[in-house]
Amino acid sequence: MTLIDAFGSDVSLSDAKSLHHWNQLMMAFLAHSSKTAGHLAALLETSPDFSLAYTFQGISYLSLGRRELIANAQTAFENAQASVRRVGCNGREALYLKALGEWIAGYPRASADIMDTILESHPQDAMAVKLSHGIRFILGDAAGMRTSVEAVLDTYTDDHPATGYVLGCHAFSAEETGSFSLAEKQGRRGLELAEDDAWGLHAVAHVYDMTAQVDVGEEWLSSRTYQWAHCNNFGYHVWWHLALFHLAQGRTDKALELYDTKFRAVLTDDYRDISNATSMLVRLELEGVIVGNRWDELADLSEKRVQDGCVVFADLHYMLPLARTGRRQAVSTLIQTLETEANAGTCDMELVAKAAGVSTAHGLRAYYEADFAGAYQKLMRARAAMQSIGGSHAQRDVFERLTIDTAIRANLFNEAKYLLSDRAHRRGAIDRFGKDRSAILSRSFANNANSISPKIVALPA
Repeated sequence: MTLIDAFGSDVSLSDAKSLHHWNQLMMAFLAHSSKTAGHLAALLETSPDFSLAYTFQGISYLSLGRRELIANAQTAFENAQASVRRVGCNGREALYLKALGEWIAGYPRASADIMDTILESHPQDAMAVKLSHGIRFILGDAAGMRTSVEAVLDTYTDDHPATGYVLGCHAFSAEETGSFSLAEKQGRRGLELAEDDAWGLHAVAHVYDMTAQVDVGEEWLSSRTYQWAHCNNFGYHVWWHLALFHLAQGRTDKALELYDTKFRAVLTDDYRDISNATSMLVRLELEGVIVGNRWDELADLSEKRVQDGCVVFADLHYMLPLARTGRRQAVSTLIQTLETEANAGTCDMELVAKAAGVSTAHGLRAYYEADFAGAYQKLMRARAAMQSIGGSHAQRDVFERLTIDTAIRANLFNEAKYLLSDRAHRRGAIDRFGKDRSAILSRSFANNANSISPKIVALPA
């Protein structure tokens, strides 16, 4: 028996209860809801032969970027295949399964392309929209995110249950490709249709971050905390964005308070949560804030992930606490992991390791060993390819800030001036960080490029 789901697609389900669970799963996934896993469990209990449920499970495992979960994804893949052999599946569901197989094999870009193939015949399949968007986000493919959603956007009307979430995806992709006015418009419009679209909410926050509308951004998030209260760990990331606005206002105490009470209150080992924490501590230290022993628990967790080699974005954020706390053996092992990936150089993440991962990791080690000239050379070698590590402009900005700080510390003032100018151009405005570093450079030029001491806590010996 074939039923029709909430997005108008045929699904290989035979009863209304299972269809209800599937529809709930899709809506929860789009909303980044903490209830997503529960809906998946309920669906598998009522329809243990629904291959698409196992496919979604496998993709979810891979998105966590943990070496040990690849085996879980493989098991989900095999369960889906067994379900197909027992009861079959339709063509759309078979493409989803093929996408999972490609990602397990190391080719998430091919997985995203398959999602776009699904959308050619099923443009209102918002799950495929979100998955293409999410995979391309991991790959840093902002242009691909935008192309994918814009190819189907006209088919979404206000009566489609996922239109608000699709507009949120469009908003984020527009922001990441520099169309800030469009991003704000689409993000706000999406929230009118889906109040719980935390992704669209955070897309608008990105606009205010990139355009240095700090007070507007702080008010935007502070007045809408209820709109991400339902979230899984993505909620921590939205709190991180609010902390960024406090930091940009010079309210470092408020940023640190949110660190302790919101986005690092639960000491998880999810790489996305670790990246929130480590990048915030770097930013705070660059502003002269003493962060105490907060690095230690992050280094403890990161030390356990040095051989993952799943997501370069994660590896580089593991590198930050390891290098900062002087865990040299762990740093060396992580660099070796990246170098092994880079030398293989065939799968998607191996190519990213080669283009940006290895050199950035060496640069971070050099920075925390106070070899600033060496760090600058290594970080600059990777800079042009940094978008390939994935994440957003706001997330990758921690490496940009470190590169600028490295140039200043190495007395490479002309180079630092260029980086500040280029950063402002890419972002669309000069923020507090840019203004403060420009002031440092102005003083250095006035003093005939004498050595200066930027405001930063002492580096470890």
